[in-house]
Amino acid sequence: MDAATTDPVTVTVVCRPRPDAPAPLDLDALGALPPGRRRHLSRAELGGSRGSQPRDIEVVVGHASAHGLAIGPVSPERRTVQVTGERERVARTFATGVPPAVRAAMVAVLGLDGGPAARPMLRRLPLPDRSQPLALAAPLSFSAPTVGELYGFPPGTDGAGETIGLIELGGGYRAADLAAAFGALGLPVPAVTAVGVDGAANQPTGSPDGPDGEVQLDIEVAGGLAPGAHLAVYFAPNTDRGFHDAIAAAVHDDVNRPSVISISWGGPEPSWTPAARAAFAQAFEDAALVGITVCVAAGDRGSADGVPDGLAHVDFPASSPLVLGCGGTRVDASAGAITTEVVWNDGPGGGASGGGVSAVFPLPAWQSAAGVPGSADPGAGVGRGVPDVAGDADPETGYRVSVDGTPAVFGGTSAVAPLWAALIARCNQRLGRPVGYLNPILYRSLAARGVTRDITQGSNGAYRAGIGWDPCTGWGSPVGAGLLAALAG
Repeated sequence: MDAATTDPVTVTVVCRPRPDAPAPLDLDALGALPPGRRRHLSRAELGGSRGSQPRDIEVVVGHASAHGLAIGPVSPERRTVQVTGERERVARTFATGVPPAVRAAMVAVLGLDGGPAARPMLRRLPLPDRSQPLALAAPLSFSAPTVGELYGFPPGTDGAGETIGLIELGGGYRAADLAAAFGALGLPVPAVTAVGVDGAANQPTGSPDGPDGEVQLDIEVAGGLAPGAHLAVYFAPNTDRGFHDAIAAAVHDDVNRPSVISISWGGPEPSWTPAARAAFAQAFEDAALVGITVCVAAGDRGSADGVPDGLAHVDFPASSPLVLGCGGTRVDASAGAITTEVVWNDGPGGGASGGGVSAVFPLPAWQSAAGVPGSADPGAGVGRGVPDVAGDADPETGYRVSVDGTPAVFGGTSAVAPLWAALIARCNQRLGRPVGYLNPILYRSLAARGVTRDITQGSNGAYRAGIGWDPCTGWGSPVGAGLLAALAG
């Protein structure tokens, strides 16, 4: 027998929310309310109303046990059962012929495919002379606080009292790098907590070109723009199971209690199974119900998203209607002000902002008046438009960071997700309550109130920027103080 089929594997069986739960909240209606009028669930209430029905857990556990599989942690609140056994046996146990009661209880079985599920959305700027200070070697780049100043982040706020959750699928950070990076900015090192999920941990690889670059970029952008916030970094294996379980861990974390989650990882929509997308959707619904805003990088490979089939693709999970998809721009500035801002597109062989029209998610009601075009693909219709917002992502005008002891400049929409997460954390601080699910109110009222800087020039391949919302930069880059004022009003 092939050794790969006898290797032990642990999967997460994701179950449905309890069928006898009270009628679920209308998330679109909830998301259209001003923050001051929203009633979010506590995490305890979430587990009680959205957790698994005990009978569903029982039939899944019983089915797995009857097939000789070991049962790991069971979480009715997260609707998950961990199961371990030989890969082939696990696959056969949860194949299409399962009993109807088991099939009805399950949403997805995650972890059978151990390959990488996602990639980080970052681009490192080549520096021919690394002996020079970054300000000289990359004169168009910025520190994270400078980007916040350019985008008018609300004064008198720093994210104090808020926690930003960062999802990481590999790599790690070193205390020495954080001390060097924040010391250079004249800022104290933020409180950073590493949370291990599915056996992963903070494990720096020692290479700035690996996942360490993503981890450090996320921490230094979020911490540089919201220096008073606590950062909880959820480390998980780079599998569909690890990715889902990290998000679920952050949403249900009643110790660190993030009010914002930043995700800089993803993959083209066709690379995800419908079951995996459904499992992620449940986690994002949970986030909306407890008042967590989820910010997700929209991709760094233009309208094709790196798929060599000649078609346009958007990136998941940025394409989920339940998250704030974050696209990319190029920012040029002078004398402390933006002079030009266009769609980030470095041309063939370089990076470009992800964006376009989803092939799997229909057009949300709150996006119906935004002018989302039909897909660029022949015969395709109108679906969920991506991204929702944007921010500086061009590596040439990117972010100065320190990774594994090496000064570097990174761009990519990887930087835009933590940028928006930091801004929302600062808004939450001033509002005294979480903003939560942002998309419905953004599209229905906020976008017309000067909360974003409209990007009207440039292309990401199949789509062009234009006045108002577009499939390259959404509504545009942030006007921080304007967003806070609109949310408060």
